[in-house]
Amino acid sequence: MKEVTLVKEFRSDILECAHSGHISIVNEQGEVVFSAGDPEYRAFTRSSAKPFQAIPAVRAGIIEHYHLSKEEVAVMVSSHRSREEHVRTLERFSQKIDITEHCLVCESSLPLDESAKEELLRDNGQRRRLYHNCSGKHFGVLAYCKMQGYPLQGYEEPAHPVQQEILTTLAAFTEMRREEIGLGTDGCGFPVFALPLSSLAKGYLKLACPDLIADEATREAVVKITEAMNAHPNLVGGLDRVDSVLLHDTNIVTKGGFKGVFCLSLKKERLGIALKILDGSEEEWGLVVLRMLEQLNYDNPATMDRLRAAYRPEIYNDAGKKVGHAEAVFELKPVQ
Repeated sequence: MKEVTLVKEFRSDILECAHSGHISIVNEQGEVVFSAGDPEYRAFTRSSAKPFQAIPAVRAGIIEHYHLSKEEVAVMVSSHRSREEHVRTLERFSQKIDITEHCLVCESSLPLDESAKEELLRDNGQRRRLYHNCSGKHFGVLAYCKMQGYPLQGYEEPAHPVQQEILTTLAAFTEMRREEIGLGTDGCGFPVFALPLSSLAKGYLKLACPDLIADEATREAVVKITEAMNAHPNLVGGLDRVDSVLLHDTNIVTKGGFKGVFCLSLKKERLGIALKILDGSEEEWGLVVLRMLEQLNYDNPATMDRLRAAYRPEIYNDAGKKVGHAEAVFELKPVQ
């Protein structure tokens, strides 16, 4: 099916931009029950895969082995902004596992958070691999390699035992065969996965509803990871990130990825959701999620109020003058 327009942006009431994409929503049987556009659209997971990438390590006992806190588990699945709380947690994590940031294959970076970047540059600070927004994921995988006696060298390569275990885990959660999952290379150097939105939504459903997971150790690992995400939402992203705003609601498990992919699942409603904005923009996530939850009659007023406050439709210029507005325009279609 063709993509649908998700969000329109107007300047002086004249259409300036339109963002199209696809949405897939599945129930606890894994059936697509609502969609917009093509629910089977094939997309790269990017950072939305991070909760799945952490499962092998947590399942094997990394938390107990290194005495990791919930903060350190949360940063394992984060796309952090290198704010002070992120850096402090990552440095503590590095010390516990006795692996320095020089072992990370992700590129040295400046903080993504603007205030943190400005402060660093004023103090003549340097780029660090720890500042890369995927560094928590890399520390987690390296710690798992060290615990299992796997080589640290080449830990990012698809053939490495840990990456093979991650692929097998993702296949099980998304109910796909390993060979059906497309592989590429992510910005941080890790393998990245391409699969239908409906399959990704199935995986997220199991994160919210671990009773659907047959294996006890895997089920317990998911509970530990998602509890850490809900306990420390700002470590998963940042103060202004949509997934962090949503994770304050313990009924929601969510994680965004680069280039417009965003996933969430609802525990009580037992729904898994995956969406892709085709132009790769993230600015529209808040409006899209808000409209989705409104159409699903989501009944947590506090969460809805947080979304409405954080992602307002008004568009302002650099001087703070209102110059336009944005609106989510799609309708979720029931799938028979």
